[in-house]
Amino acid sequence: MLNMIAFSCPLILASIGALFSEYTGCLALFMDGLITFCGFLTFAFTVGTGSVSAGIILSAITAIITGLLFAFIIEKARANRFIAAIALNLFAGALTSLLSSLIFKTRGVLVSQSFHFIPQHVSIFAIILTAVFTAGAILYLKKTQGGIYFRITGSNPDELLVRGVSPSLYRILSWGIAALFAALAGSILSMKISSFVPNLASGKGWLALAAVFMGRKKLWQIAVYVFFFCLIEYSAVMIQNLIPAIPSSVILALPYLILLLLVMLKRN
Repeated sequence: MLNMIAFSCPLILASIGALFSEYTGCLALFMDGLITFCGFLTFAFTVGTGSVSAGIILSAITAIITGLLFAFIIEKARANRFIAAIALNLFAGALTSLLSSLIFKTRGVLVSQSFHFIPQHVSIFAIILTAVFTAGAILYLKKTQGGIYFRITGSNPDELLVRGVSPSLYRILSWGIAALFAALAGSILSMKISSFVPNLASGKGWLALAAVFMGRKKLWQIAVYVFFFCLIEYSAVMIQNLIPAIPSSVILALPYLILLLLVMLKRN
């Protein structure tokens, strides 16, 4: 049970981050690329400083600055947010590959004695971190004035203008928050395997976006879809361990095939 809960933590975090951006009408389509990028940064900063705490914090700070900077430029230039988010997703992937090549002389798997963790300890850490940040995000959205502003920025920005509040500010902040949660998800994923691998996110950013979309921004519905997707992924891993003859590509595609089926059924 503990393993299953820990397994779901990265997707829960990514979904919370995506929810903030969805509330403001600026869906964070960069989540997948940024999760992988921040997994790399966590590895690189940890190896460089010798401290995993520093690695996680520096990765999060870098992600927040990147998200805020891109969002600020988009607001000032009045650019298309959809295209800009896709561009950031591609940029994060390309930058990960470039930095890995420059710093570690390889674009492949990265391992180090300085980046090795006990799986049980990582699971406990992931659950605590996810619980704290998820509870904080929910309380903020439900119980604070700022949370209310976030929730109406995308649906009723004129209400904010009447109150003298800038919707632009909350659109920018939503990408910074989404980037923070992507960074935490990336850190957990890299720590779970005590290494960094290319395409670390493995589509979790897209599954998070799908959970928010299909959950219609309602927290309990999003939670249902998140745990459903995690159950499918976890089951797929177990199936591959039991039946190694099944191609890994089929196992990896299983959650997305089921997601496609759900979308088709939902539309009908």
